[in-house]
Amino acid sequence: MFIGVPTEIKNHEYRVGLTPDSVRELSAHGHQLLVQSGAGSAIGFTDDDYSEAGARLVSREQVFSDSELVVKVKEPQAEERRLLRPGQTLFTYLHLAPDPAQTHDLLASGATCIAYETVTDELGRLPLLAPMSEVAGRMAIQAGAGCLEKARGGRGVLLGGVPGVPQGRVVILGGGVVGRNAVAMAVGLGAQVEVLDKSVDVLRGLDAQYGNRIQTRYATAVAVESALLDADLVVGAVLVPGAAAPKLISAELVRRMPAGSVLVDVAIDQGGCAETSRPTTHADPTYLVDGVVHYCVANMPGAVARTATQALNNATLPFVQALANKGVARALRDDPHLARGLNVSKGALCNAEVGSALSLPVQSLHEALAALGAAG
Repeated sequence: MFIGVPTEIKNHEYRVGLTPDSVRELSAHGHQLLVQSGAGSAIGFTDDDYSEAGARLVSREQVFSDSELVVKVKEPQAEERRLLRPGQTLFTYLHLAPDPAQTHDLLASGATCIAYETVTDELGRLPLLAPMSEVAGRMAIQAGAGCLEKARGGRGVLLGGVPGVPQGRVVILGGGVVGRNAVAMAVGLGAQVEVLDKSVDVLRGLDAQYGNRIQTRYATAVAVESALLDADLVVGAVLVPGAAAPKLISAELVRRMPAGSVLVDVAIDQGGCAETSRPTTHADPTYLVDGVVHYCVANMPGAVARTATQALNNATLPFVQALANKGVARALRDDPHLARGLNVSKGALCNAEVGSALSLPVQSLHEALAALGAAG
């Protein structure tokens, strides 16, 4: 199979879909790798590294025109979506629920689009989202601690405190992968940490791990409100797989939060969990609403791109190998967990959560797989 890897063009996005090591693995199975020149140079993967691994260096246009399978990291930007074509497969993060423009463009392209973030495993977890959630959860505390500095609009609070001065208070909404990693970092810094979640089992697990070093609370609306009104740093770590993030933080509640407090909305890829959240970039990461610093960078792991790329490839490579070795249709039929990643196929939307969020008709996964099989 011809597999293409373009250079990411989203603002300050330095990750790359395949590392040279991954290229070598795929080349060894007889696949042809087309890598855009310079795709990994920002994180130390040179063109020579890719050539020596078996790739052919080409232009971005050639990546899209000559590849049967395109492997990326972030959702295709508008100029990339125009290069997609029928019969081609795109494998990347998509986050379609809050993005009608991208969804309509992918439907119009006729391409098969498989989203990392909705691929599952046998326990219902999200193995291709998890590595970036781990990175984003850890970065949320790092970014939030910086934003609390007075020169950056914050309250002037040191999360770990000093002898004789209380620690900063961190509230984490959601105890999933992002939340757990945010807890680990915040506890490590010595902050006061409270986690809210609607799963008692999740809260039990965190309590068993951290004991009285953190507080846990069931996430009712009243609990969320009271926690945020006394927080220095709030981390939005909620996720409904494939769907738009629930709006747990109203604009009215933001108005009542302490001036100079910080909201890091990690859920921004899925639309954000605050009514006041809007996507930002690494070039301009924050803005103020009613005195509250909002950090809503939609590709947080891109800031630590070398670590993030390697972690992502560890998770994605087996799926790329399956798609290439078996062909897309058979790989999806053979693996129901990979098939859950199918969001768009031959002009049809195949993800119910995205359909619900955007009020679009949805083709069943069974029908989509049958159509792919019929096409060979």
